[in-house]
Amino acid sequence: MTIHPNAVVEDGAKLGAGVEIGPFCHVGARVTLGDGVTLVSHVSISGVTTLGAGCKVYPGAVLGGESQIRGNDFADGRLEIGTGCVLREIVSMNVGSNRDQGVTKVGARGYFMAGSHVGHDCIVGDDVTFANCVALGGHSVIGDGVIFGGLSAVQQFCRVGRGAMVGGLTGVNRDIIPYAMAFGDHAELAGLNLIGLKRRGLSRDTINAMRATFRAIFHASGGSLADRARKAKARFPDVTEVAEITDFVLADAKQELCQARRRGGDAA
Repeated sequence: MTIHPNAVVEDGAKLGAGVEIGPFCHVGARVTLGDGVTLVSHVSISGVTTLGAGCKVYPGAVLGGESQIRGNDFADGRLEIGTGCVLREIVSMNVGSNRDQGVTKVGARGYFMAGSHVGHDCIVGDDVTFANCVALGGHSVIGDGVIFGGLSAVQQFCRVGRGAMVGGLTGVNRDIIPYAMAFGDHAELAGLNLIGLKRRGLSRDTINAMRATFRAIFHASGGSLADRARKAKARFPDVTEVAEITDFVLADAKQELCQARRRGGDAA
């Protein structure tokens, strides 16, 4: 363990083996750092915050700050960050609030570029990539492997499904289905993330079933979105990824679904 003499580690903080804390860092009394965590310099960690093993945090990051809610007086909110995450300069992540489950959760192996923000009560999956200055409003739910382009922003209570890709400068104010691509100042679906699907090693038959499902839900006529999703699920009962998309559409959610562009179909 290495702690720079200009760092402040409050009594009560729990530090794993091999932790490195650089100059001018501040680690609060209720913070837990897993084995091999590195705080480069000028990092502030407070609240009931846990960093998993192998995380690396760069200068200016602020973790475990209070929920940004007017009148918030909840002292026991938590922030849980998984193993192997990289948090670049000026990343901020807030603890949970008393308006939800009281915890903000970030999965393993996430890469958060400079200036990105995770708001209170968000749930973020594994292997996500946030480009510079991506912002999540409170209570957002982000699936595994989601990629955000720079300066994109997610409105509170929105969901972004697993494997989706959100373009830079995109405002997400509706839920984005799994494996989709979304772009625009107000996000619209531009089809499925076909490159991402191929990189996942999915078979051609699976990808074709997913494309047919996308067309059936967002471009077919007749019936509601929910009706079309149920029919698509019944058409491909053995394709897990189709079920993931249709279940996402059918879920009881607080936001409406992001819709597809009139043109562009399901191209990558």
